[in-house]
Amino acid sequence: MKYGYARVSPGGKSESVDAQTRQLTKAGCRKVFRDVHVSGAKTDRAQLRRLLDQLEAHDVVMVTRLDRLARSTRDLLNTLATITGKKAGFRSLGDAWADTTTSHGRLMLTVLGGLAEFERDLIRARTGEGRERAKARGVKMGRKPKLTPHQQAEAIKRREAGEPIREIARSYNVHNSTISRLAA
Repeated sequence: MKYGYARVSPGGKSESVDAQTRQLTKAGCRKVFRDVHVSGAKTDRAQLRRLLDQLEAHDVVMVTRLDRLARSTRDLLNTLATITGKKAGFRSLGDAWADTTTSHGRLMLTVLGGLAEFERDLIRARTGEGRERAKARGVKMGRKPKLTPHQQAEAIKRREAGEPIREIARSYNVHNSTISRLAA
């Protein structure tokens, strides 16, 4: 079955979603899901989620233009991964190359997916290198401890003396688990 997805951004004209619906119906879509006045930057769009939940093998999701489905390459690839994961196809009426029902379209989207994966790997590598340089400079990662070293030592002594963890935590204005995690 062919499903259509139409979206108009906040501030957009509602006639635009009607025009998209007409185009999708003319292209053979039996049902068109419409998100009206919903930003494409939002990843949680109710009608798109309903559409993706209904997909079955050999169904086809159609849009008038790619920007109706996603605002970023990553969002587009995530949505396409969901569609192909359900063994369904995808087709954009305005972008002939974006058609997973043809071998050329699958090739183009595979190349885009490879580039996105390469970009993610580069970001991960640069982040790791930056983290190592920061550690070498003496920067401490993570959040600061709630208790000073002196308070930690004092809390451990109080715990070993048999004082209830809740009372110790209350006196330092921290959660019980902060005290129970302290090493003896």
